[in-house]
Amino acid sequence: MVLQLYKPFENLTFSKQFCFLSGKKLQSPEEEITVFPPWLMQEYDLRDKPFKLLDESMSTYSDMKLPCSGEIYELAIEPLEKEIQTAFLSGYDAVKQIPELRLFQWIAKMVYGILFNEIRIGMMQQKARNEEFVLSQSLIHKFSNLHLMLQSLNQPVIFEGNNPWSIRVFKLESSKDLFNYRDEINTLTFSLGMKDFGIIACLQDNGTNAVYHKDILSKLNGKAVHPAQLEEIFARFFYSNYLFNRLPEYTVMPTEDAVYIEAMPLRGMSNKPLFDFWQNKTYAQVLENFWKPWGILLFEILKDPENPLSYLLTKNLEIISAKSVDLPS
Repeated sequence: MVLQLYKPFENLTFSKQFCFLSGKKLQSPEEEITVFPPWLMQEYDLRDKPFKLLDESMSTYSDMKLPCSGEIYELAIEPLEKEIQTAFLSGYDAVKQIPELRLFQWIAKMVYGILFNEIRIGMMQQKARNEEFVLSQSLIHKFSNLHLMLQSLNQPVIFEGNNPWSIRVFKLESSKDLFNYRDEINTLTFSLGMKDFGIIACLQDNGTNAVYHKDILSKLNGKAVHPAQLEEIFARFFYSNYLFNRLPEYTVMPTEDAVYIEAMPLRGMSNKPLFDFWQNKTYAQVLENFWKPWGILLFEILKDPENPLSYLLTKNLEIISAKSVDLPS
């Protein structure tokens, strides 16, 4: 029999009565997991810290939950969390050894968990106003593909050709262990800084953002970066993924043994570049937000509008060493 995939976006099924990954009816309301894993919340004392939602309302990290069957938790979620926990708490060298697919699954599970909660809140708000909840077709397309790929956790899924994502791990040189999490749901972009490493992920770009930034990535090539440099890298990826102007399509072929997913060519019928034009002013606004911990303001970043302030690259586009970064006091 051909493998069956769960497709919650076909009828916008976001009830807590069904497992988020398998779609099976749950036996109890207690069958749920937190979006942010307990080990991570404990490590950084996140449980009761505020988490801002898209409608500007506030939740807490521990209140963000996903309906999950005991079977899925035992066979898929728990082994993944143990693998990630061991590596993440060990640091950069161990994180670099994690297969990209496992990093994708862990990141996608969290991003989808946030998305699940955002959609449920939106549906309840619209229902209270007697209005229909509407998601754009492009977002449904993108989010349903993310959920499809996430089912590689509980189904034999084979990704053929290019991976659907860009994921990069960076070595961080810092005397402090800071937790810094960010996501952008519409573009499916994620960043995390902790211990001595940082991760950037564009979850549905078919690897194009890594190609877009290939010069910087090749020059870094395992070099340790200062926290401000890491945030600059994150800002560059978040902005470029915003400029990415394709809606990736995938060929999905379920068989009796596995589900095959292959990325279709991005160029399609369009000859225009894959990324819209980079505008320094808009990028600088993004960068200002990432540099908030150091209080670096927009006018300082744009003193030279043609060459925004960078702590990552010299004017000659060489990498600045982490120890040479001189931040304003």
